[in-house]
Amino acid sequence: MKTKYLFPLAAVATAAALPSVGLAQEAGVEAAAHTSYILTTLLFLIGGFLVFWMAAGFAMLEAGLVRSKNVTMQLTKNISLFSIAAIMYWLVGFGIMYPADWVIEGWLGPFFAITSLEPVGVAPADTSLDYASVGSDFFFQLMFCATTASIVSGTLAERIKLWPFLIFVVVLTGFIYPIEASWQWGGGWLAEAGFSDFAGSTLVHAAGGAAALAGAIVLGPRIGKYGKDGKVNPMPGSNLALATLGTFILWLGWFGFNGGSQLAMGTVGDVADVSRIFANTNMAAAAGAVAALILTQLIYGKADLTMVLNGALAGLVSITAEPLAPSLFLSLIIGAIGGLIVVFTVPLLDKIKIDDVVGAIPVHFFAGIWGTLAVVLTGGYHGEATLGAQIMGIVAIIAFVFITSFVVFYALKATIGLRPSEEDEINGLDVSELGMEAYPDFVNT
Repeated sequence: MKTKYLFPLAAVATAAALPSVGLAQEAGVEAAAHTSYILTTLLFLIGGFLVFWMAAGFAMLEAGLVRSKNVTMQLTKNISLFSIAAIMYWLVGFGIMYPADWVIEGWLGPFFAITSLEPVGVAPADTSLDYASVGSDFFFQLMFCATTASIVSGTLAERIKLWPFLIFVVVLTGFIYPIEASWQWGGGWLAEAGFSDFAGSTLVHAAGGAAALAGAIVLGPRIGKYGKDGKVNPMPGSNLALATLGTFILWLGWFGFNGGSQLAMGTVGDVADVSRIFANTNMAAAAGAVAALILTQLIYGKADLTMVLNGALAGLVSITAEPLAPSLFLSLIIGAIGGLIVVFTVPLLDKIKIDDVVGAIPVHFFAGIWGTLAVVLTGGYHGEATLGAQIMGIVAIIAFVFITSFVVFYALKATIGLRPSEEDEINGLDVSELGMEAYPDFVNT
């Protein structure tokens, strides 16, 4: 065949193949969108159930750090607060946090924002418009809401009645947390101002700590905690094995807390970022524990297990505002400073007679503030975080949560009352409030 005949034939063949090439490219794009949708949905689901497991960690930590006569009460509060959060976040919280277009953006949202999820077995028609399933997104975000309430539970242990506390949880999870979280994660005014908080050092942890601080002030300390001469009377927890188990559970759950906050797993880069977040999160926790271990040995002459446990948690809280951008070395520094903060702030609270049973205010409030300020060391995940924006966000969120929580707690105190009677508190809330002891075969103290 002569060469001149090849060109027309090639042209015809190319023209015939063009539609199939286009279809193949379109199919490839659609397949990539589906893969991204599946992987990001999976990230939300795995991250979500890891954060759910943190509820067990809080329960075990608190059960171990309260006296045996109040263990059943702490367990009851923890399972109840999570269940209430799940309902309230669906009822109003999600709609407030992620408002519809017709609502004042970043402030208020509709009731029942999620009335239904995707049809069974059916994905959205265009997965390029929905980067993950609605159900997975809602499930993941709910866990952060419940975590905020869990922080409050430990601080107010041993001297607050069950139902007033649960009423506060209704307000916190349905309104207070979703409103302040919408300012950043809902595209509100803090997001526009350049505030950066990757997974919630302030939005979740310092906010929970602010609510706990308000409650501790309104409620007052436990009977006998502080002597008239200013002496602090130790009230050791009932089971340090449970407290240690709770800390390890929280440590595990934090990989979902921070890793899931990448909010995407559809590319090689996203997966690499998630792995970096895991490594930095783990390093900060380890550094916080070691820092508390060494400092308590130097100050008290003996290592303090409870401080080491809280040091690890403070390291985790500290890295939560920015677990992606730092190097492993910087993550170590950030976490270690969190551990040091706990050792110094626990006795500081006792000096001003604020009774925090499990140390949640040092861990979540103070370390949360530090972690949010530390974002400026790297500039945050967008590289644009400034000290001014970080301070503005911290002050706005803490002021809002503290004031609203104080008002709610004070209103409950003035109406139905917060504390049990002196006799009931001395006997323990397990018997007086619930009629059920956690350790019935032992003498409670």
